[in-house]
Amino acid sequence: MKDIKIPLDVPKEAWSTFAENFEAITHGTGRLMLMAGDQKIEHLNEDFYGPGIAPEDADPEHMFRIADKGDIGVFATQMGLVARYGMDYPKVPYLIKINSKTNLIPTSQRDPLSTAMWEMKQIKRFMKESGLKILGVGYTIYPGSEFEHLMLTEAARIVFEAHRLGLVAVIWAYPRGRAVKDEKDSHLIAGATGLAACLGADFVKVNFPKPGSEDAAELFKEAVKAAGRTGVICAGGKHAEVRKFLTRLYEQIHVSGASGNATGRNIHQRPFDEAVRLCNAIFAVTVNGANVTEAMEIFQVGSSTP
Repeated sequence: MKDIKIPLDVPKEAWSTFAENFEAITHGTGRLMLMAGDQKIEHLNEDFYGPGIAPEDADPEHMFRIADKGDIGVFATQMGLVARYGMDYPKVPYLIKINSKTNLIPTSQRDPLSTAMWEMKQIKRFMKESGLKILGVGYTIYPGSEFEHLMLTEAARIVFEAHRLGLVAVIWAYPRGRAVKDEKDSHLIAGATGLAACLGADFVKVNFPKPGSEDAAELFKEAVKAAGRTGVICAGGKHAEVRKFLTRLYEQIHVSGASGNATGRNIHQRPFDEAVRLCNAIFAVTVNGANVTEAMEIFQVGSSTP
């Protein structure tokens, strides 16, 4: 396993649990392939039904079937969905997304605010009673929102309490609000990764910067450096052509130095077999260090085994 520095807010009695969870979530590489399944709240049904979206994606179980069959580090979704489907997919590694909001209220009406739907003591009880492999928790912050102080306070508490349980803590960090002029500005994204590091996060999920005068992969190096010992993972974004997606992913990890990816729509909007093959290809690039040509071969064949 890649050497990890266990955060000092993890008590000694939880060191082994944290190390085991971190190793499991990263497959011993320090890099995370996170399958994101929190969009049922974030985007309502826009990501699950309509033109270009596989018909089976209308059913939430489609995501669980993919996570069960494909190569992933962890499947992130809300505890309510895990409670409804987890009994049929007990081998899936889960990360509980603690807060979420819909996209119905535009920033022009009110700056974004997303607060916890569950307390850590409820998650602790659910872990014990369900017996599922819950390896971590996730929380979204919106730096630049007039409500950022509420989310920062709650995020800091959740990271601390997650570490007390030996869980991996992932922060989603999206600069957003009327005060934010360009949420995909590379310098601002670097600020967000540094902010997540200050909260004590093990990983921070951010958007990849839009290309500017320099190559986006080069620009993104600032965000990776700003995060220090907090691993930076990139949001997968909207549905994209496979080779284009894998090329961007390779550059994020092997040029910028990112520690992984968080992919949702690019996986679950596809038919089951194709989604599983893409999962395996993404895993190969992220965890096994495959290049784009090797990943495309895996996508065509279906296995990411080295």
